Amino acid sequence: MKFGLIGYPIAHSMSPSLFKAAYDGRFPYDLIQGEDFEASYRSFLEEYDGINVTAPFKELAYAKADIISEECRLAKATNLLVKTPEGVKAYNSDLLGVRLWLSEVAEGLKRIPPTAIKVLIVGSGGAGKAAAAAAALLGMKVVLMNRSIERAEKLAEDFRTTGYDAEVRPLEDFRSSFREADIVIYNIPTAIPQLNELTDSDFTPGRPKHTMEANYKDPSLDEAFVKRMTEVNPLARHTGGRTWLLYQALTGYEIFTGERPDLPKMSAVL
Repeated sequence: MKFGLIGYPIAHSMSPSLFKAAYDGRFPYDLIQGEDFEASYRSFLEEYDGINVTAPFKELAYAKADIISEECRLAKATNLLVKTPEGVKAYNSDLLGVRLWLSEVAEGLKRIPPTAIKVLIVGSGGAGKAAAAAAALLGMKVVLMNRSIERAEKLAEDFRTTGYDAEVRPLEDFRSSFREADIVIYNIPTAIPQLNELTDSDFTPGRPKHTMEANYKDPSLDEAFVKRMTEVNPLARHTGGRTWLLYQALTGYEIFTGERPDLPKMSAVL
């Protein structure tokens, strides 16, 4: 069996190291880097049993699949394609991974029932869709925010067609939305100016607040941001993108191989 990752740029990706650690290097795993999605997808069809998919190809890959998993159908994006006898099947281990994290956070917020936990999703791309869908599946209140409000509204509309609901707010409401949220998941690749407008009160001292960011290479919620947040609010906790990467790898690699990956060895890589 042979696996890989498509996306652009991906030279910095930790996926090969994680996959090697997961299975002691027993399966090949390549970076299939290129700006041309169609060329990368052809490489998958010609040479690989399964591929991970990262930005900016998650929605394009979703449209290619012959079979859509249930969690993938809700997210309207995929980060994992596998060849099967019936055709190419799409999964979304981004969703499965962040749902695992959200479940752990909810367990620590026992005083708040899941239906009362408010999750702010900043960014409506592939990772944002997965995070929003994961929160919705757990029964949490979802607030969507994106630089293009039309894209957030489209995601909310898609949610409604599948029986879920989400509120949409403009970026101008970032401060108040951040303050009100129990959980904030940041998925925009770069820092928005509104991050610099947060005041100490927006970190809601005295009340648990959890933040997570998809970007692990150059995070917008950087060390200075996290230091300030946790000093102002000792009950606040931040989870970086490497944990999301680990959780989605844990769920996704087993889909690839049918074998449980070695979590301690994967964690050591991070």
